[in-house]
Amino acid sequence: MEKIRVASRQSALALQQSRWVMERLERAHPGLSCEVVPVVTRGDRILDVALSKIGGKGLFVSEVEACLARGEADIAVHSLKDVPAVLAEGMMIGAVPVREDPRDAVITRTGSSLAELPAGARVGTSSLRRVAQLKALRPDLVFEPLRGNIDTRLRKLETEGLDAIVLAAAGLHRMGWAERITEYLDVTVCLPAIGQGLLGIECRSGDDRVLALLAAIADPAATAAARAERALLAALDGGCQVPIAGYARPVAGGVALTGLVASLDGSEVLRAEDQGEDPEQVGRTVAASLRAQGAERLLETSASAAPAGR
Repeated sequence: MEKIRVASRQSALALQQSRWVMERLERAHPGLSCEVVPVVTRGDRILDVALSKIGGKGLFVSEVEACLARGEADIAVHSLKDVPAVLAEGMMIGAVPVREDPRDAVITRTGSSLAELPAGARVGTSSLRRVAQLKALRPDLVFEPLRGNIDTRLRKLETEGLDAIVLAAAGLHRMGWAERITEYLDVTVCLPAIGQGLLGIECRSGDDRVLALLAAIADPAATAAARAERALLAALDGGCQVPIAGYARPVAGGVALTGLVASLDGSEVLRAEDQGEDPEQVGRTVAASLRAQGAERLLETSASAAPAGR
């Protein structure tokens, strides 16, 4: 029987995402067997410090990539928003399946909406991107760092005296916890993280056997969106230390992409849009437009305000 070994972090959400991919691969290829190869990443071990202070996106990926490089696994399933713009040498994104809901979601203790929270209400989130955009909307709220797996963050809403938390809707949906959501934030209110709602299946470059298997579960619209958003990220040279957002959607003849760069305090929020047939070119064009508006200054200021690291 043909087998695929799947490197996965051991959080409940990571395992759920890996199982989701495994089920679809086995359904698409009768006789294929998938098994999980558990990996503990640095991001999983350090839970009491904000991501922006300890290195950002690569924290959840580097150990998994090492597992692939050593030949201990054939693929890895990532939340694409956790994946740096540049992968380790010899690695590639082999497939991007259909996208889950890309929006951010608010969960409040009382069931009130974000607009209804009183001045001074404490809102937990781990994302500089969310803080910058929500501060621009509600500068009277107090934003608190929130780390841990999705179930841990939900518990902290009750145990740490928070009034609300903001999480990616995709993770809540994948865990079957959509009923916990108080309110969805429209992408015009809080532009999602680059890759939010997307899964990236990483494999070794040139592994033709694996690539042929993955092709059966790749989604063209999601793949085009991922290419555009990640081209924007690469062109801005951005990570978790800088508030950057990007969301691509399919349109007739290609993709439309909205990009954003903000100051850490939300006092400046720059936006740009473009659309076209070539996703990477669209991403580069939006990045160039943001830089023309002054994004370079915000990127340098935000990066210097955060500790070194990616």
